[in-house]
Amino acid sequence: MKNLLSAGLKKLRPVAPGATTAPIGRNRAQVVAVAAQKGGVGKTTTTVNLACALALTQGQRVLVIDIDPQGHVASSLRESVRIAGTSLSDILLAHSPRDLMEAVRDSEIEGLSLTPPDKALNETDTRLSTRVGREYILQGALRTARTLFDTIIIDCPPNLGNLTLNALVAADHVLVPCDMSILAFEGVADLLGTVAIVNDRLRHPLSVLGILRTRVDGRTQQINEAIGGALDENYRHLILDTAIPVNSALAQAQAAGRSIFQYAPQSRGAAAYKALAAELAGRLAAPAESSVAQ
Repeated sequence: MKNLLSAGLKKLRPVAPGATTAPIGRNRAQVVAVAAQKGGVGKTTTTVNLACALALTQGQRVLVIDIDPQGHVASSLRESVRIAGTSLSDILLAHSPRDLMEAVRDSEIEGLSLTPPDKALNETDTRLSTRVGREYILQGALRTARTLFDTIIIDCPPNLGNLTLNALVAADHVLVPCDMSILAFEGVADLLGTVAIVNDRLRHPLSVLGILRTRVDGRTQQINEAIGGALDENYRHLILDTAIPVNSALAQAQAAGRSIFQYAPQSRGAAAYKALAAELAGRLAAPAESSVAQ
């Protein structure tokens, strides 16, 4: 009877379509969500070039998860990726748990892998509202990937919907890009409030890896001092040493579908993202401590 019951349970156990055969690795990846409440602050530019810098200058195996419906990660690296196959929506909306590695594809950049762009994520965000435990779906799908990569970076949508919550709950840390504008500064407070809610209500230990000043223009000193001073006054302990300057090469590289290290490796933008990778690699290697602003 016991054998018959066991055999029956095996038959009833759902098998996820396209189940991954990826082997379990020995790594323990740090997962970083790059999130901002305002668009146009350099969120995707930072995701792409930080990932490439970690892979190319720090020797890491890096996975980029593009959970933003705009799909700009693959567009920014279109000369280095040929992505097709399982989508992130397929993984998130599956009726039984599926492994994110089904959707992961290697790029031509050594050490860098990505998930495909997915325009259906707009609809997925709404459909997730009906799912039990919806905030934890991506977290569960990352179990294999965490063992295969050194760092996993998630490019979040510029809002606080179900996709962003999935990213924050799946992440160990959040990186907050902020350009030198009042709207971006106000968005930092909103995002840090969400981090506190994730820690408190969802019982997930999410730390703030840092606030990254982006699009810093040396020609607008007065604005830089005003926004920089406000950031320093409110979040001094969270501000990263590295700042990303306004650099035309960054926009040109994105338009060309290449990372800054492929397009203009000697540019100020490349130097800044190389410095950012070194700074964050040091922070990620240190013992994790929650640094949510109170």
